[in-house]
Amino acid sequence: MDKHTQERIRNTRRYLLIGLLTAAPLWVTWLVLDFIFTQLSKLGTPWVVAISRGLRRNYPAVADFILLPQFQSVLGVIFTVVVLYVLGWLASLVIGQRIIGWLERLVQSIPLVAAIYGGTKRFLAAVKEKPEGVQRVVLISFPSQDMKAVGFVTRVIRDESTGEELAAVYVPTSPNPTSGYIEIVPVAQVVSTDWTMDEAMSFVMTGGATSPSHIRFRNPPGGGLAVGGQSAAPAAGVGEVDTTTMAEAPARGDVDLGLRQREE
Repeated sequence: MDKHTQERIRNTRRYLLIGLLTAAPLWVTWLVLDFIFTQLSKLGTPWVVAISRGLRRNYPAVADFILLPQFQSVLGVIFTVVVLYVLGWLASLVIGQRIIGWLERLVQSIPLVAAIYGGTKRFLAAVKEKPEGVQRVVLISFPSQDMKAVGFVTRVIRDESTGEELAAVYVPTSPNPTSGYIEIVPVAQVVSTDWTMDEAMSFVMTGGATSPSHIRFRNPPGGGLAVGGQSAAPAAGVGEVDTTTMAEAPARGDVDLGLRQREE
């Protein structure tokens, strides 16, 4: 095989790799958008079918056009978005809040549905509100002490026997962050980061490919606050014993005793 052919093979491999790396983000974005579009279309399709049935008696051509697969999906998405907008508008009004509260009480009266609805609502409320005393995006030792995982603090609680602060941390899996683990760890062992939610989600969904060049992996030694990137050292004369003075004390006592004996 001549050099020209070898060079062509290397270039082919190189261009294929570059093309794959270029298309991967677009492919992931397409999968996410396709999933959202499909779910919104499924939610709105029954209403589109109902509208088509209502129009069939007087406008059969319009009814058939609405039921076309492409138009039906688009119309389903539009209908779902409009319903969500109207729901949000009603939730901002007093009467809307009363209606939603009545519906919530109705849902919570059903045993299994109440557990799912209540848990989902509490989780979304915890994610929306930033916990006190700790950053939202953190690193915890998981699954071993020498490894770190990105997690989201959802709540800060206390140990009933010691009063120690504990953090409930949701550790998402990659590349699908909708599944994960719930870990309860001491707040002192949580490593805070300066990441935003968007940066952390991007890190998880890309398998760590979008990580920054520098990251804080451990807390400062001794568990204390760091001053200028170094652990604060105790001040001189505070909490320390002058061993030199203690060693010289017996000798000074002997000299004083000798002078007293000479004066006598």
